[in-house]
Amino acid sequence: MKPRWRSDDGSAAAEMTLMTPLLIVCVVAVVQFGVWLHATHTAQAIAAQALQTARVSEGSAASGREQAEALLTAAGRHLVLNSSVDVVRDVQRARVRIHGQAQQVLPFLNLPVNVSVAGPVERLTTAG
Repeated sequence: MKPRWRSDDGSAAAEMTLMTPLLIVCVVAVVQFGVWLHATHTAQAIAAQALQTARVSEGSAASGREQAEALLTAAGRHLVLNSSVDVVRDVQRARVRIHGQAQQVLPFLNLPVNVSVAGPVERLTTAG
């Protein structure tokens, strides 16, 4: 008896039909990671600027918060969603925390953006 070989006609089309959606999801996942990374870097830069405003000798926690909220509105309004800013300043240190969520590209993936920066408060002293 002769062995019967199956024809593999059409197998490439079936493979492409199965692999194309997977490839699209992988590409969109890479884009989502890039959006999250950009949102985190933007929040980091805004927090650093707000820290500089809060830690100067004439600065305050309120002025740092205002600076961060203004920058978030201007630069990250569609990038860092549902953002909240927490600025704390005491005699020696100032701290800025920004919490939010990166813009979604994949509907089932919510990536948080959490940034915290701190530094010493400037203190003016007299010579001698």
